[in-house]
Amino acid sequence: MSRDNATLGTLLMIGATFIFAMQDGISRHLAGDYNVFMIVMIRYWAFAAFVVALSMRQGGIAKALRSERPKLQFFRGALLAFEILVMVTAFVRMGLVDGPAIFSVYPLLITALSGPILGERIGWRRWLLVAIGFVGILIIIRPGSGVFSFNAIFPMASALGFALYGLLNRYVSRFDGSNVTFFYTGISGMIVTSLIGAWYWEPMLPSDWLWMALLCVTSITGHYMLIKAYELSEASAIQPFAYLQLPFSAVLGILVFGDVIRANVVIGATIVVGAGVFTFLRAQQVARRTRVRSR
Repeated sequence: MSRDNATLGTLLMIGATFIFAMQDGISRHLAGDYNVFMIVMIRYWAFAAFVVALSMRQGGIAKALRSERPKLQFFRGALLAFEILVMVTAFVRMGLVDGPAIFSVYPLLITALSGPILGERIGWRRWLLVAIGFVGILIIIRPGSGVFSFNAIFPMASALGFALYGLLNRYVSRFDGSNVTFFYTGISGMIVTSLIGAWYWEPMLPSDWLWMALLCVTSITGHYMLIKAYELSEASAIQPFAYLQLPFSAVLGILVFGDVIRANVVIGATIVVGAGVFTFLRAQQVARRTRVRSR
């Protein structure tokens, strides 16, 4: 892999995280005036159209549907759709500072659950980092901080759902290619959100349709940039940059929506993100050692 490709991959990853943060802001804006089920449904219509077009370029829809675990693939995609519904609700209820700060615990949940779900061995160092990360979450939602409330359930539930989705991604990769997994992600999410969102359809102002179109375009653009980033760079090199979505979202929340950033949230989020990055790096180190021993 050339240095130029690695640099481009990093820039694409940073760009994708910025776009996803802007998506969070648009979703919060629209979901503040319209039903969240309808907003996510329309977003999935655009996403499904994108994965269908991409699949047709990569061998056809029939090939993309050829999964060894179709039921599991459908469940995985539906889980992501429900996770997005819960997370957008969290943005509306908690803002773009507190909600994403709590959600950032999801990589640690992936580590904690990879043992019982995937049978992976987790060493004491990574368990320690998981424990440290949860201390950070306790700092964020401490009683009396203004964050500790019923609303905190939404980003925590979203983080758990996204962690399970990430683990299922790793599991289905043992049987299906990425093109199949990506296709089911869009199609199953579109089906689930349409079955729910169709009952909540309501008229939308022309100006808000422009925001909705922008949300759909940024969703497709962000996912495409993410795909290209992983094609050009190793995951271990660019994955930590995904945490940039947290400060991007926070700045947007403060400047546009008037969110307030609290000291305990900054401290807790720093601990959570730090533990997450070190957990990821530790996992990569263990994986490299395993590959060397297997040679």
